Amino acid sequence: MFRLHVFALAAASVIAIAFCPSASAEKKYGPGVTDTEIKIGNIAPYSGPASAFSILGKVQDAYFKKINSEGGINGRKINFISYDDAYSPPKTVEQARKLVESDEVLLIFSAIGTPGNAAIQKYMNSKKVPQLFVASGASRWNDPKAFPWTMGWIGTFETEARIYGQYLLTEAPASKIAVLYQNDDFGKDYLKGLKAGLQGRSALIVAEESYETSEPTIDSHIVKLKASGADVFLDFTSPKFAAQAIKKMGELGWRPLHFLSGTSVSIANVIKPAGFENAQNIISSVYLKDPSATQWADDAGVESFNQFLSGYFPEGRGEILAALGYTMAQTLEEVLRRCGDDLTRENVMAQAANLRAFAPSMLQPGVAINTSATDFSPIEQYRLTRFKGDTWQLFGDVLNAETGTR
Repeated sequence: MFRLHVFALAAASVIAIAFCPSASAEKKYGPGVTDTEIKIGNIAPYSGPASAFSILGKVQDAYFKKINSEGGINGRKINFISYDDAYSPPKTVEQARKLVESDEVLLIFSAIGTPGNAAIQKYMNSKKVPQLFVASGASRWNDPKAFPWTMGWIGTFETEARIYGQYLLTEAPASKIAVLYQNDDFGKDYLKGLKAGLQGRSALIVAEESYETSEPTIDSHIVKLKASGADVFLDFTSPKFAAQAIKKMGELGWRPLHFLSGTSVSIANVIKPAGFENAQNIISSVYLKDPSATQWADDAGVESFNQFLSGYFPEGRGEILAALGYTMAQTLEEVLRRCGDDLTRENVMAQAANLRAFAPSMLQPGVAINTSATDFSPIEQYRLTRFKGDTWQLFGDVLNAETGTR
């Protein structure tokens, strides 16, 4: 009888252990994670020449406040810590070190800008801290072999420009092209992509001008490019300088076929300050729904986005950069939810590198996020868009960013 009793107790213990959550699904936490909190770091230019992009950090902060009000992610609230770097790489380095070594965040998410992210890339990888969903389209973020802790999000500048080059070969093969680009990885990637898209016909480029972000104005560059006799203008500039370029072109009466960087399509921060009359027929590319466009007035995804803005960030209404920040935050939310109770830095990167056909509601129809262990470029599809009246209007089909084809 005694032996039977002991056997029964042992069997009961085995069954209890088998069904105990702590035994079957052990929690694993990296820095910045507890049962109730996940610390996420962010760096944005709240001041300086690229301050227009700070709306990304602001809308992401608002989005995580919304998530927290709904109970957080798997029961954990997001502690979103965002610092200003004024778009200055030395300051970016300082803020990254503070986030990693002092605040002890799990990861740095959506840090803004090519120069600053380039300055911290080696540091982040040496520390094995995710530099996740970088808010820059430089091609260097898609190098999982050399930098396994760095992943981009935005479609690459190089492949966007390749589409423009291919479009010109088809629609304006005898054009004379002038190019204005920022003198860093941001602008140089665009220039590289354009030349690749022209497929050996780079002689069509009759003038190139680069500018520094420290310059107060780029008016003199526009004057030089107009004097080249170009009838096509590739405008690879960030918002502040894009607005200057469009306005100056209007003053000079120079109206070439104008292509504008997809980073500078903001109506509020670029087109309106430059003057709607000066922006007519500009061509750019998008992968997000423009919340200001009438064609999305009845779209469920845009409606949900606007409801979020009404409750948490009303100043972002109608702003495509707000839609970008919102969609990036949704992607991080998806990654963290998939992590479950394994919130280690290693698992964060593993989940981020395993997104398949993930389609947040503000992406264009037919566009989806896909990643793998060998492909750290989530966005690889685009739609061309043209500015008409007071809004952007889509034309053509979804294009593959790598090939320029459907």
